[in-house]
Amino acid sequence: MVRYSERGLHGQTVQEIARRVLGGELSPGDTIDVAALGAELEVSLTALREALKVLAAKGLVASRQKRGTFVRPRSDWSLLDPDVIRWQFANRDDQAFLQNLAEVRGIIEPQAARYAALRRTPDDLAALDDALIAMKAADGDLSRAVQADLDFHRGLLTATHNELLERMEVVIEVGLAERDRLVHGVRPHDDPVPSHRAVLDAVRDADPDRAEQAMHDLLSKAARDLDDIGPD
Repeated sequence: MVRYSERGLHGQTVQEIARRVLGGELSPGDTIDVAALGAELEVSLTALREALKVLAAKGLVASRQKRGTFVRPRSDWSLLDPDVIRWQFANRDDQAFLQNLAEVRGIIEPQAARYAALRRTPDDLAALDDALIAMKAADGDLSRAVQADLDFHRGLLTATHNELLERMEVVIEVGLAERDRLVHGVRPHDDPVPSHRAVLDAVRDADPDRAEQAMHDLLSKAARDLDDIGPD
């Protein structure tokens, strides 16, 4: 999955403006004073306009003659764009977005587990086995635990052998990675292996009903984890 680089002044400028839009400092309909913003961020107008082009491509801002540059309505934002998803988390602990992600996963992943149980190949099972081994070996290491979890859920989507379902990794992966960082950062010793192993065992046994239920159980646990670390 290719994502926009935040490195360098250009990337930092893009992220800062996105943070303000997504966080509400710049509301839909607001006109952006480009000259003042450039002075505040200490970037040239050319650099600022290049950053705004990136955000325009993602539906966050637009420019019109006489009106200037403004924030577009939220309904125009590319909310499924991986960068927009990531920026929402970088901006704040967005509980509403986490809930939206949980609902999307609840629609997609149980059915993906069902299809994976019916269609998985030896290579698919090997990839899932590797992810589970890596998950167990992470042993509290946040970065390794997050990567192993991503590999497992990506592998499950791949095992459906449905190209459209496989593309849903764009939606699931970015949000899942940030969700994992929140949960594992607070509960580093929580063991994710048993719930994932239950899904894999059912997929390996070619039992679609059991695979679907195991994924429902996994997602229910994920929801409880988020509730436990929710705002006071």
